[in-house]
Amino acid sequence: MESERPFVINARHILRLIIVWWLASTPYASAGEATSGRDLASKGGPGVTPCAQCHGAKGEGQAAAGFPRLAGLPRHYLAKQLKDFRAGQRKSPVMEPISKALDAPAVDSLAAFYAGLDAAPVPVTEVPGADGVLGGRLAQKGNWDKNVPACFACHGVNGSGVPPHFPPIANQPATYTAKQLRDWKSGERANDPNALMKSVADRLSDAEIDSVAAYLQSLRTSAK
Repeated sequence: MESERPFVINARHILRLIIVWWLASTPYASAGEATSGRDLASKGGPGVTPCAQCHGAKGEGQAAAGFPRLAGLPRHYLAKQLKDFRAGQRKSPVMEPISKALDAPAVDSLAAFYAGLDAAPVPVTEVPGADGVLGGRLAQKGNWDKNVPACFACHGVNGSGVPPHFPPIANQPATYTAKQLRDWKSGERANDPNALMKSVADRLSDAEIDSVAAYLQSLRTSAK
């Protein structure tokens, strides 16, 4: 497995460079109110690359490249992330320019579109041995020796989410979940209310981050 890691990283960087180049070469204009969330997702718009290019035709994400599943996430949560990207409160060289090309109605339309999709499952893989035990324990019970609460205490039973503020975390790509935890830990991401996620991530080791991310990907989501 370790030998595949450089290819995944390179592929992800290449895709992001292509998207940034595409955005830079497209005349800037706001994706206006008349553009539906469905059309923006599948076709894009002025200054907006199609969401499906990275997040999949059904909003299922791309596990290998670390692009998250959007299908079935709460409307309020999705809209907040786009607004945070636009305001610079959440960092991404891909998402920041896209969000700045979206006006408020387009943000709401996209959020409603993805929230209305069934949660297309990310491929589920068996979490082996110690990693599965460690990740499962952190998700279900936390680690109170380090003041780490259970993931499910906020994100609901089996990571199914507690709208509007706590999104589903079950069956998100492990690469994405692990990156977000590391970004909170480093301060690269800081758009969580009251720094709640940073306070948790700061207490997690790299091994714990990888284990809980893998465990959460292994959980099935419930279609709406």
